[in-house]
Amino acid sequence: MKLFVDDIRNPPDMTWCVVRTFEGAITYLKHNVVEVISLDHDLGKRKSGYDIAKWIEEQVFLHQIQAPEILCHSQNPVGKKNILAVGEAIERFLFSSKKI
Repeated sequence: MKLFVDDIRNPPDMTWCVVRTFEGAITYLKHNVVEVISLDHDLGKRKSGYDIAKWIEEQVFLHQIQAPEILCHSQNPVGKKNILAVGEAIERFLFSSKKI
């Protein structure tokens, strides 16, 4: 499934499932049903899209979930850079794991 995480905006089309919170995203991610996730950085006053990306990273490194493709649609340039950096770190980890 494709998961669109944003507290305000709607996804680009009907092929995306929408969640508005950190907790909502984690619920889907824990069930290993997310193939692609598109994150907004700013999700209100609590957890951010970056927190979701870091959670994914930790769980992938611990072999608890399959890594989804991480996209970012945030208008926050620093937040977007940080989220995409986590996605790149996961890709490097998975690539190096396959070589062993």
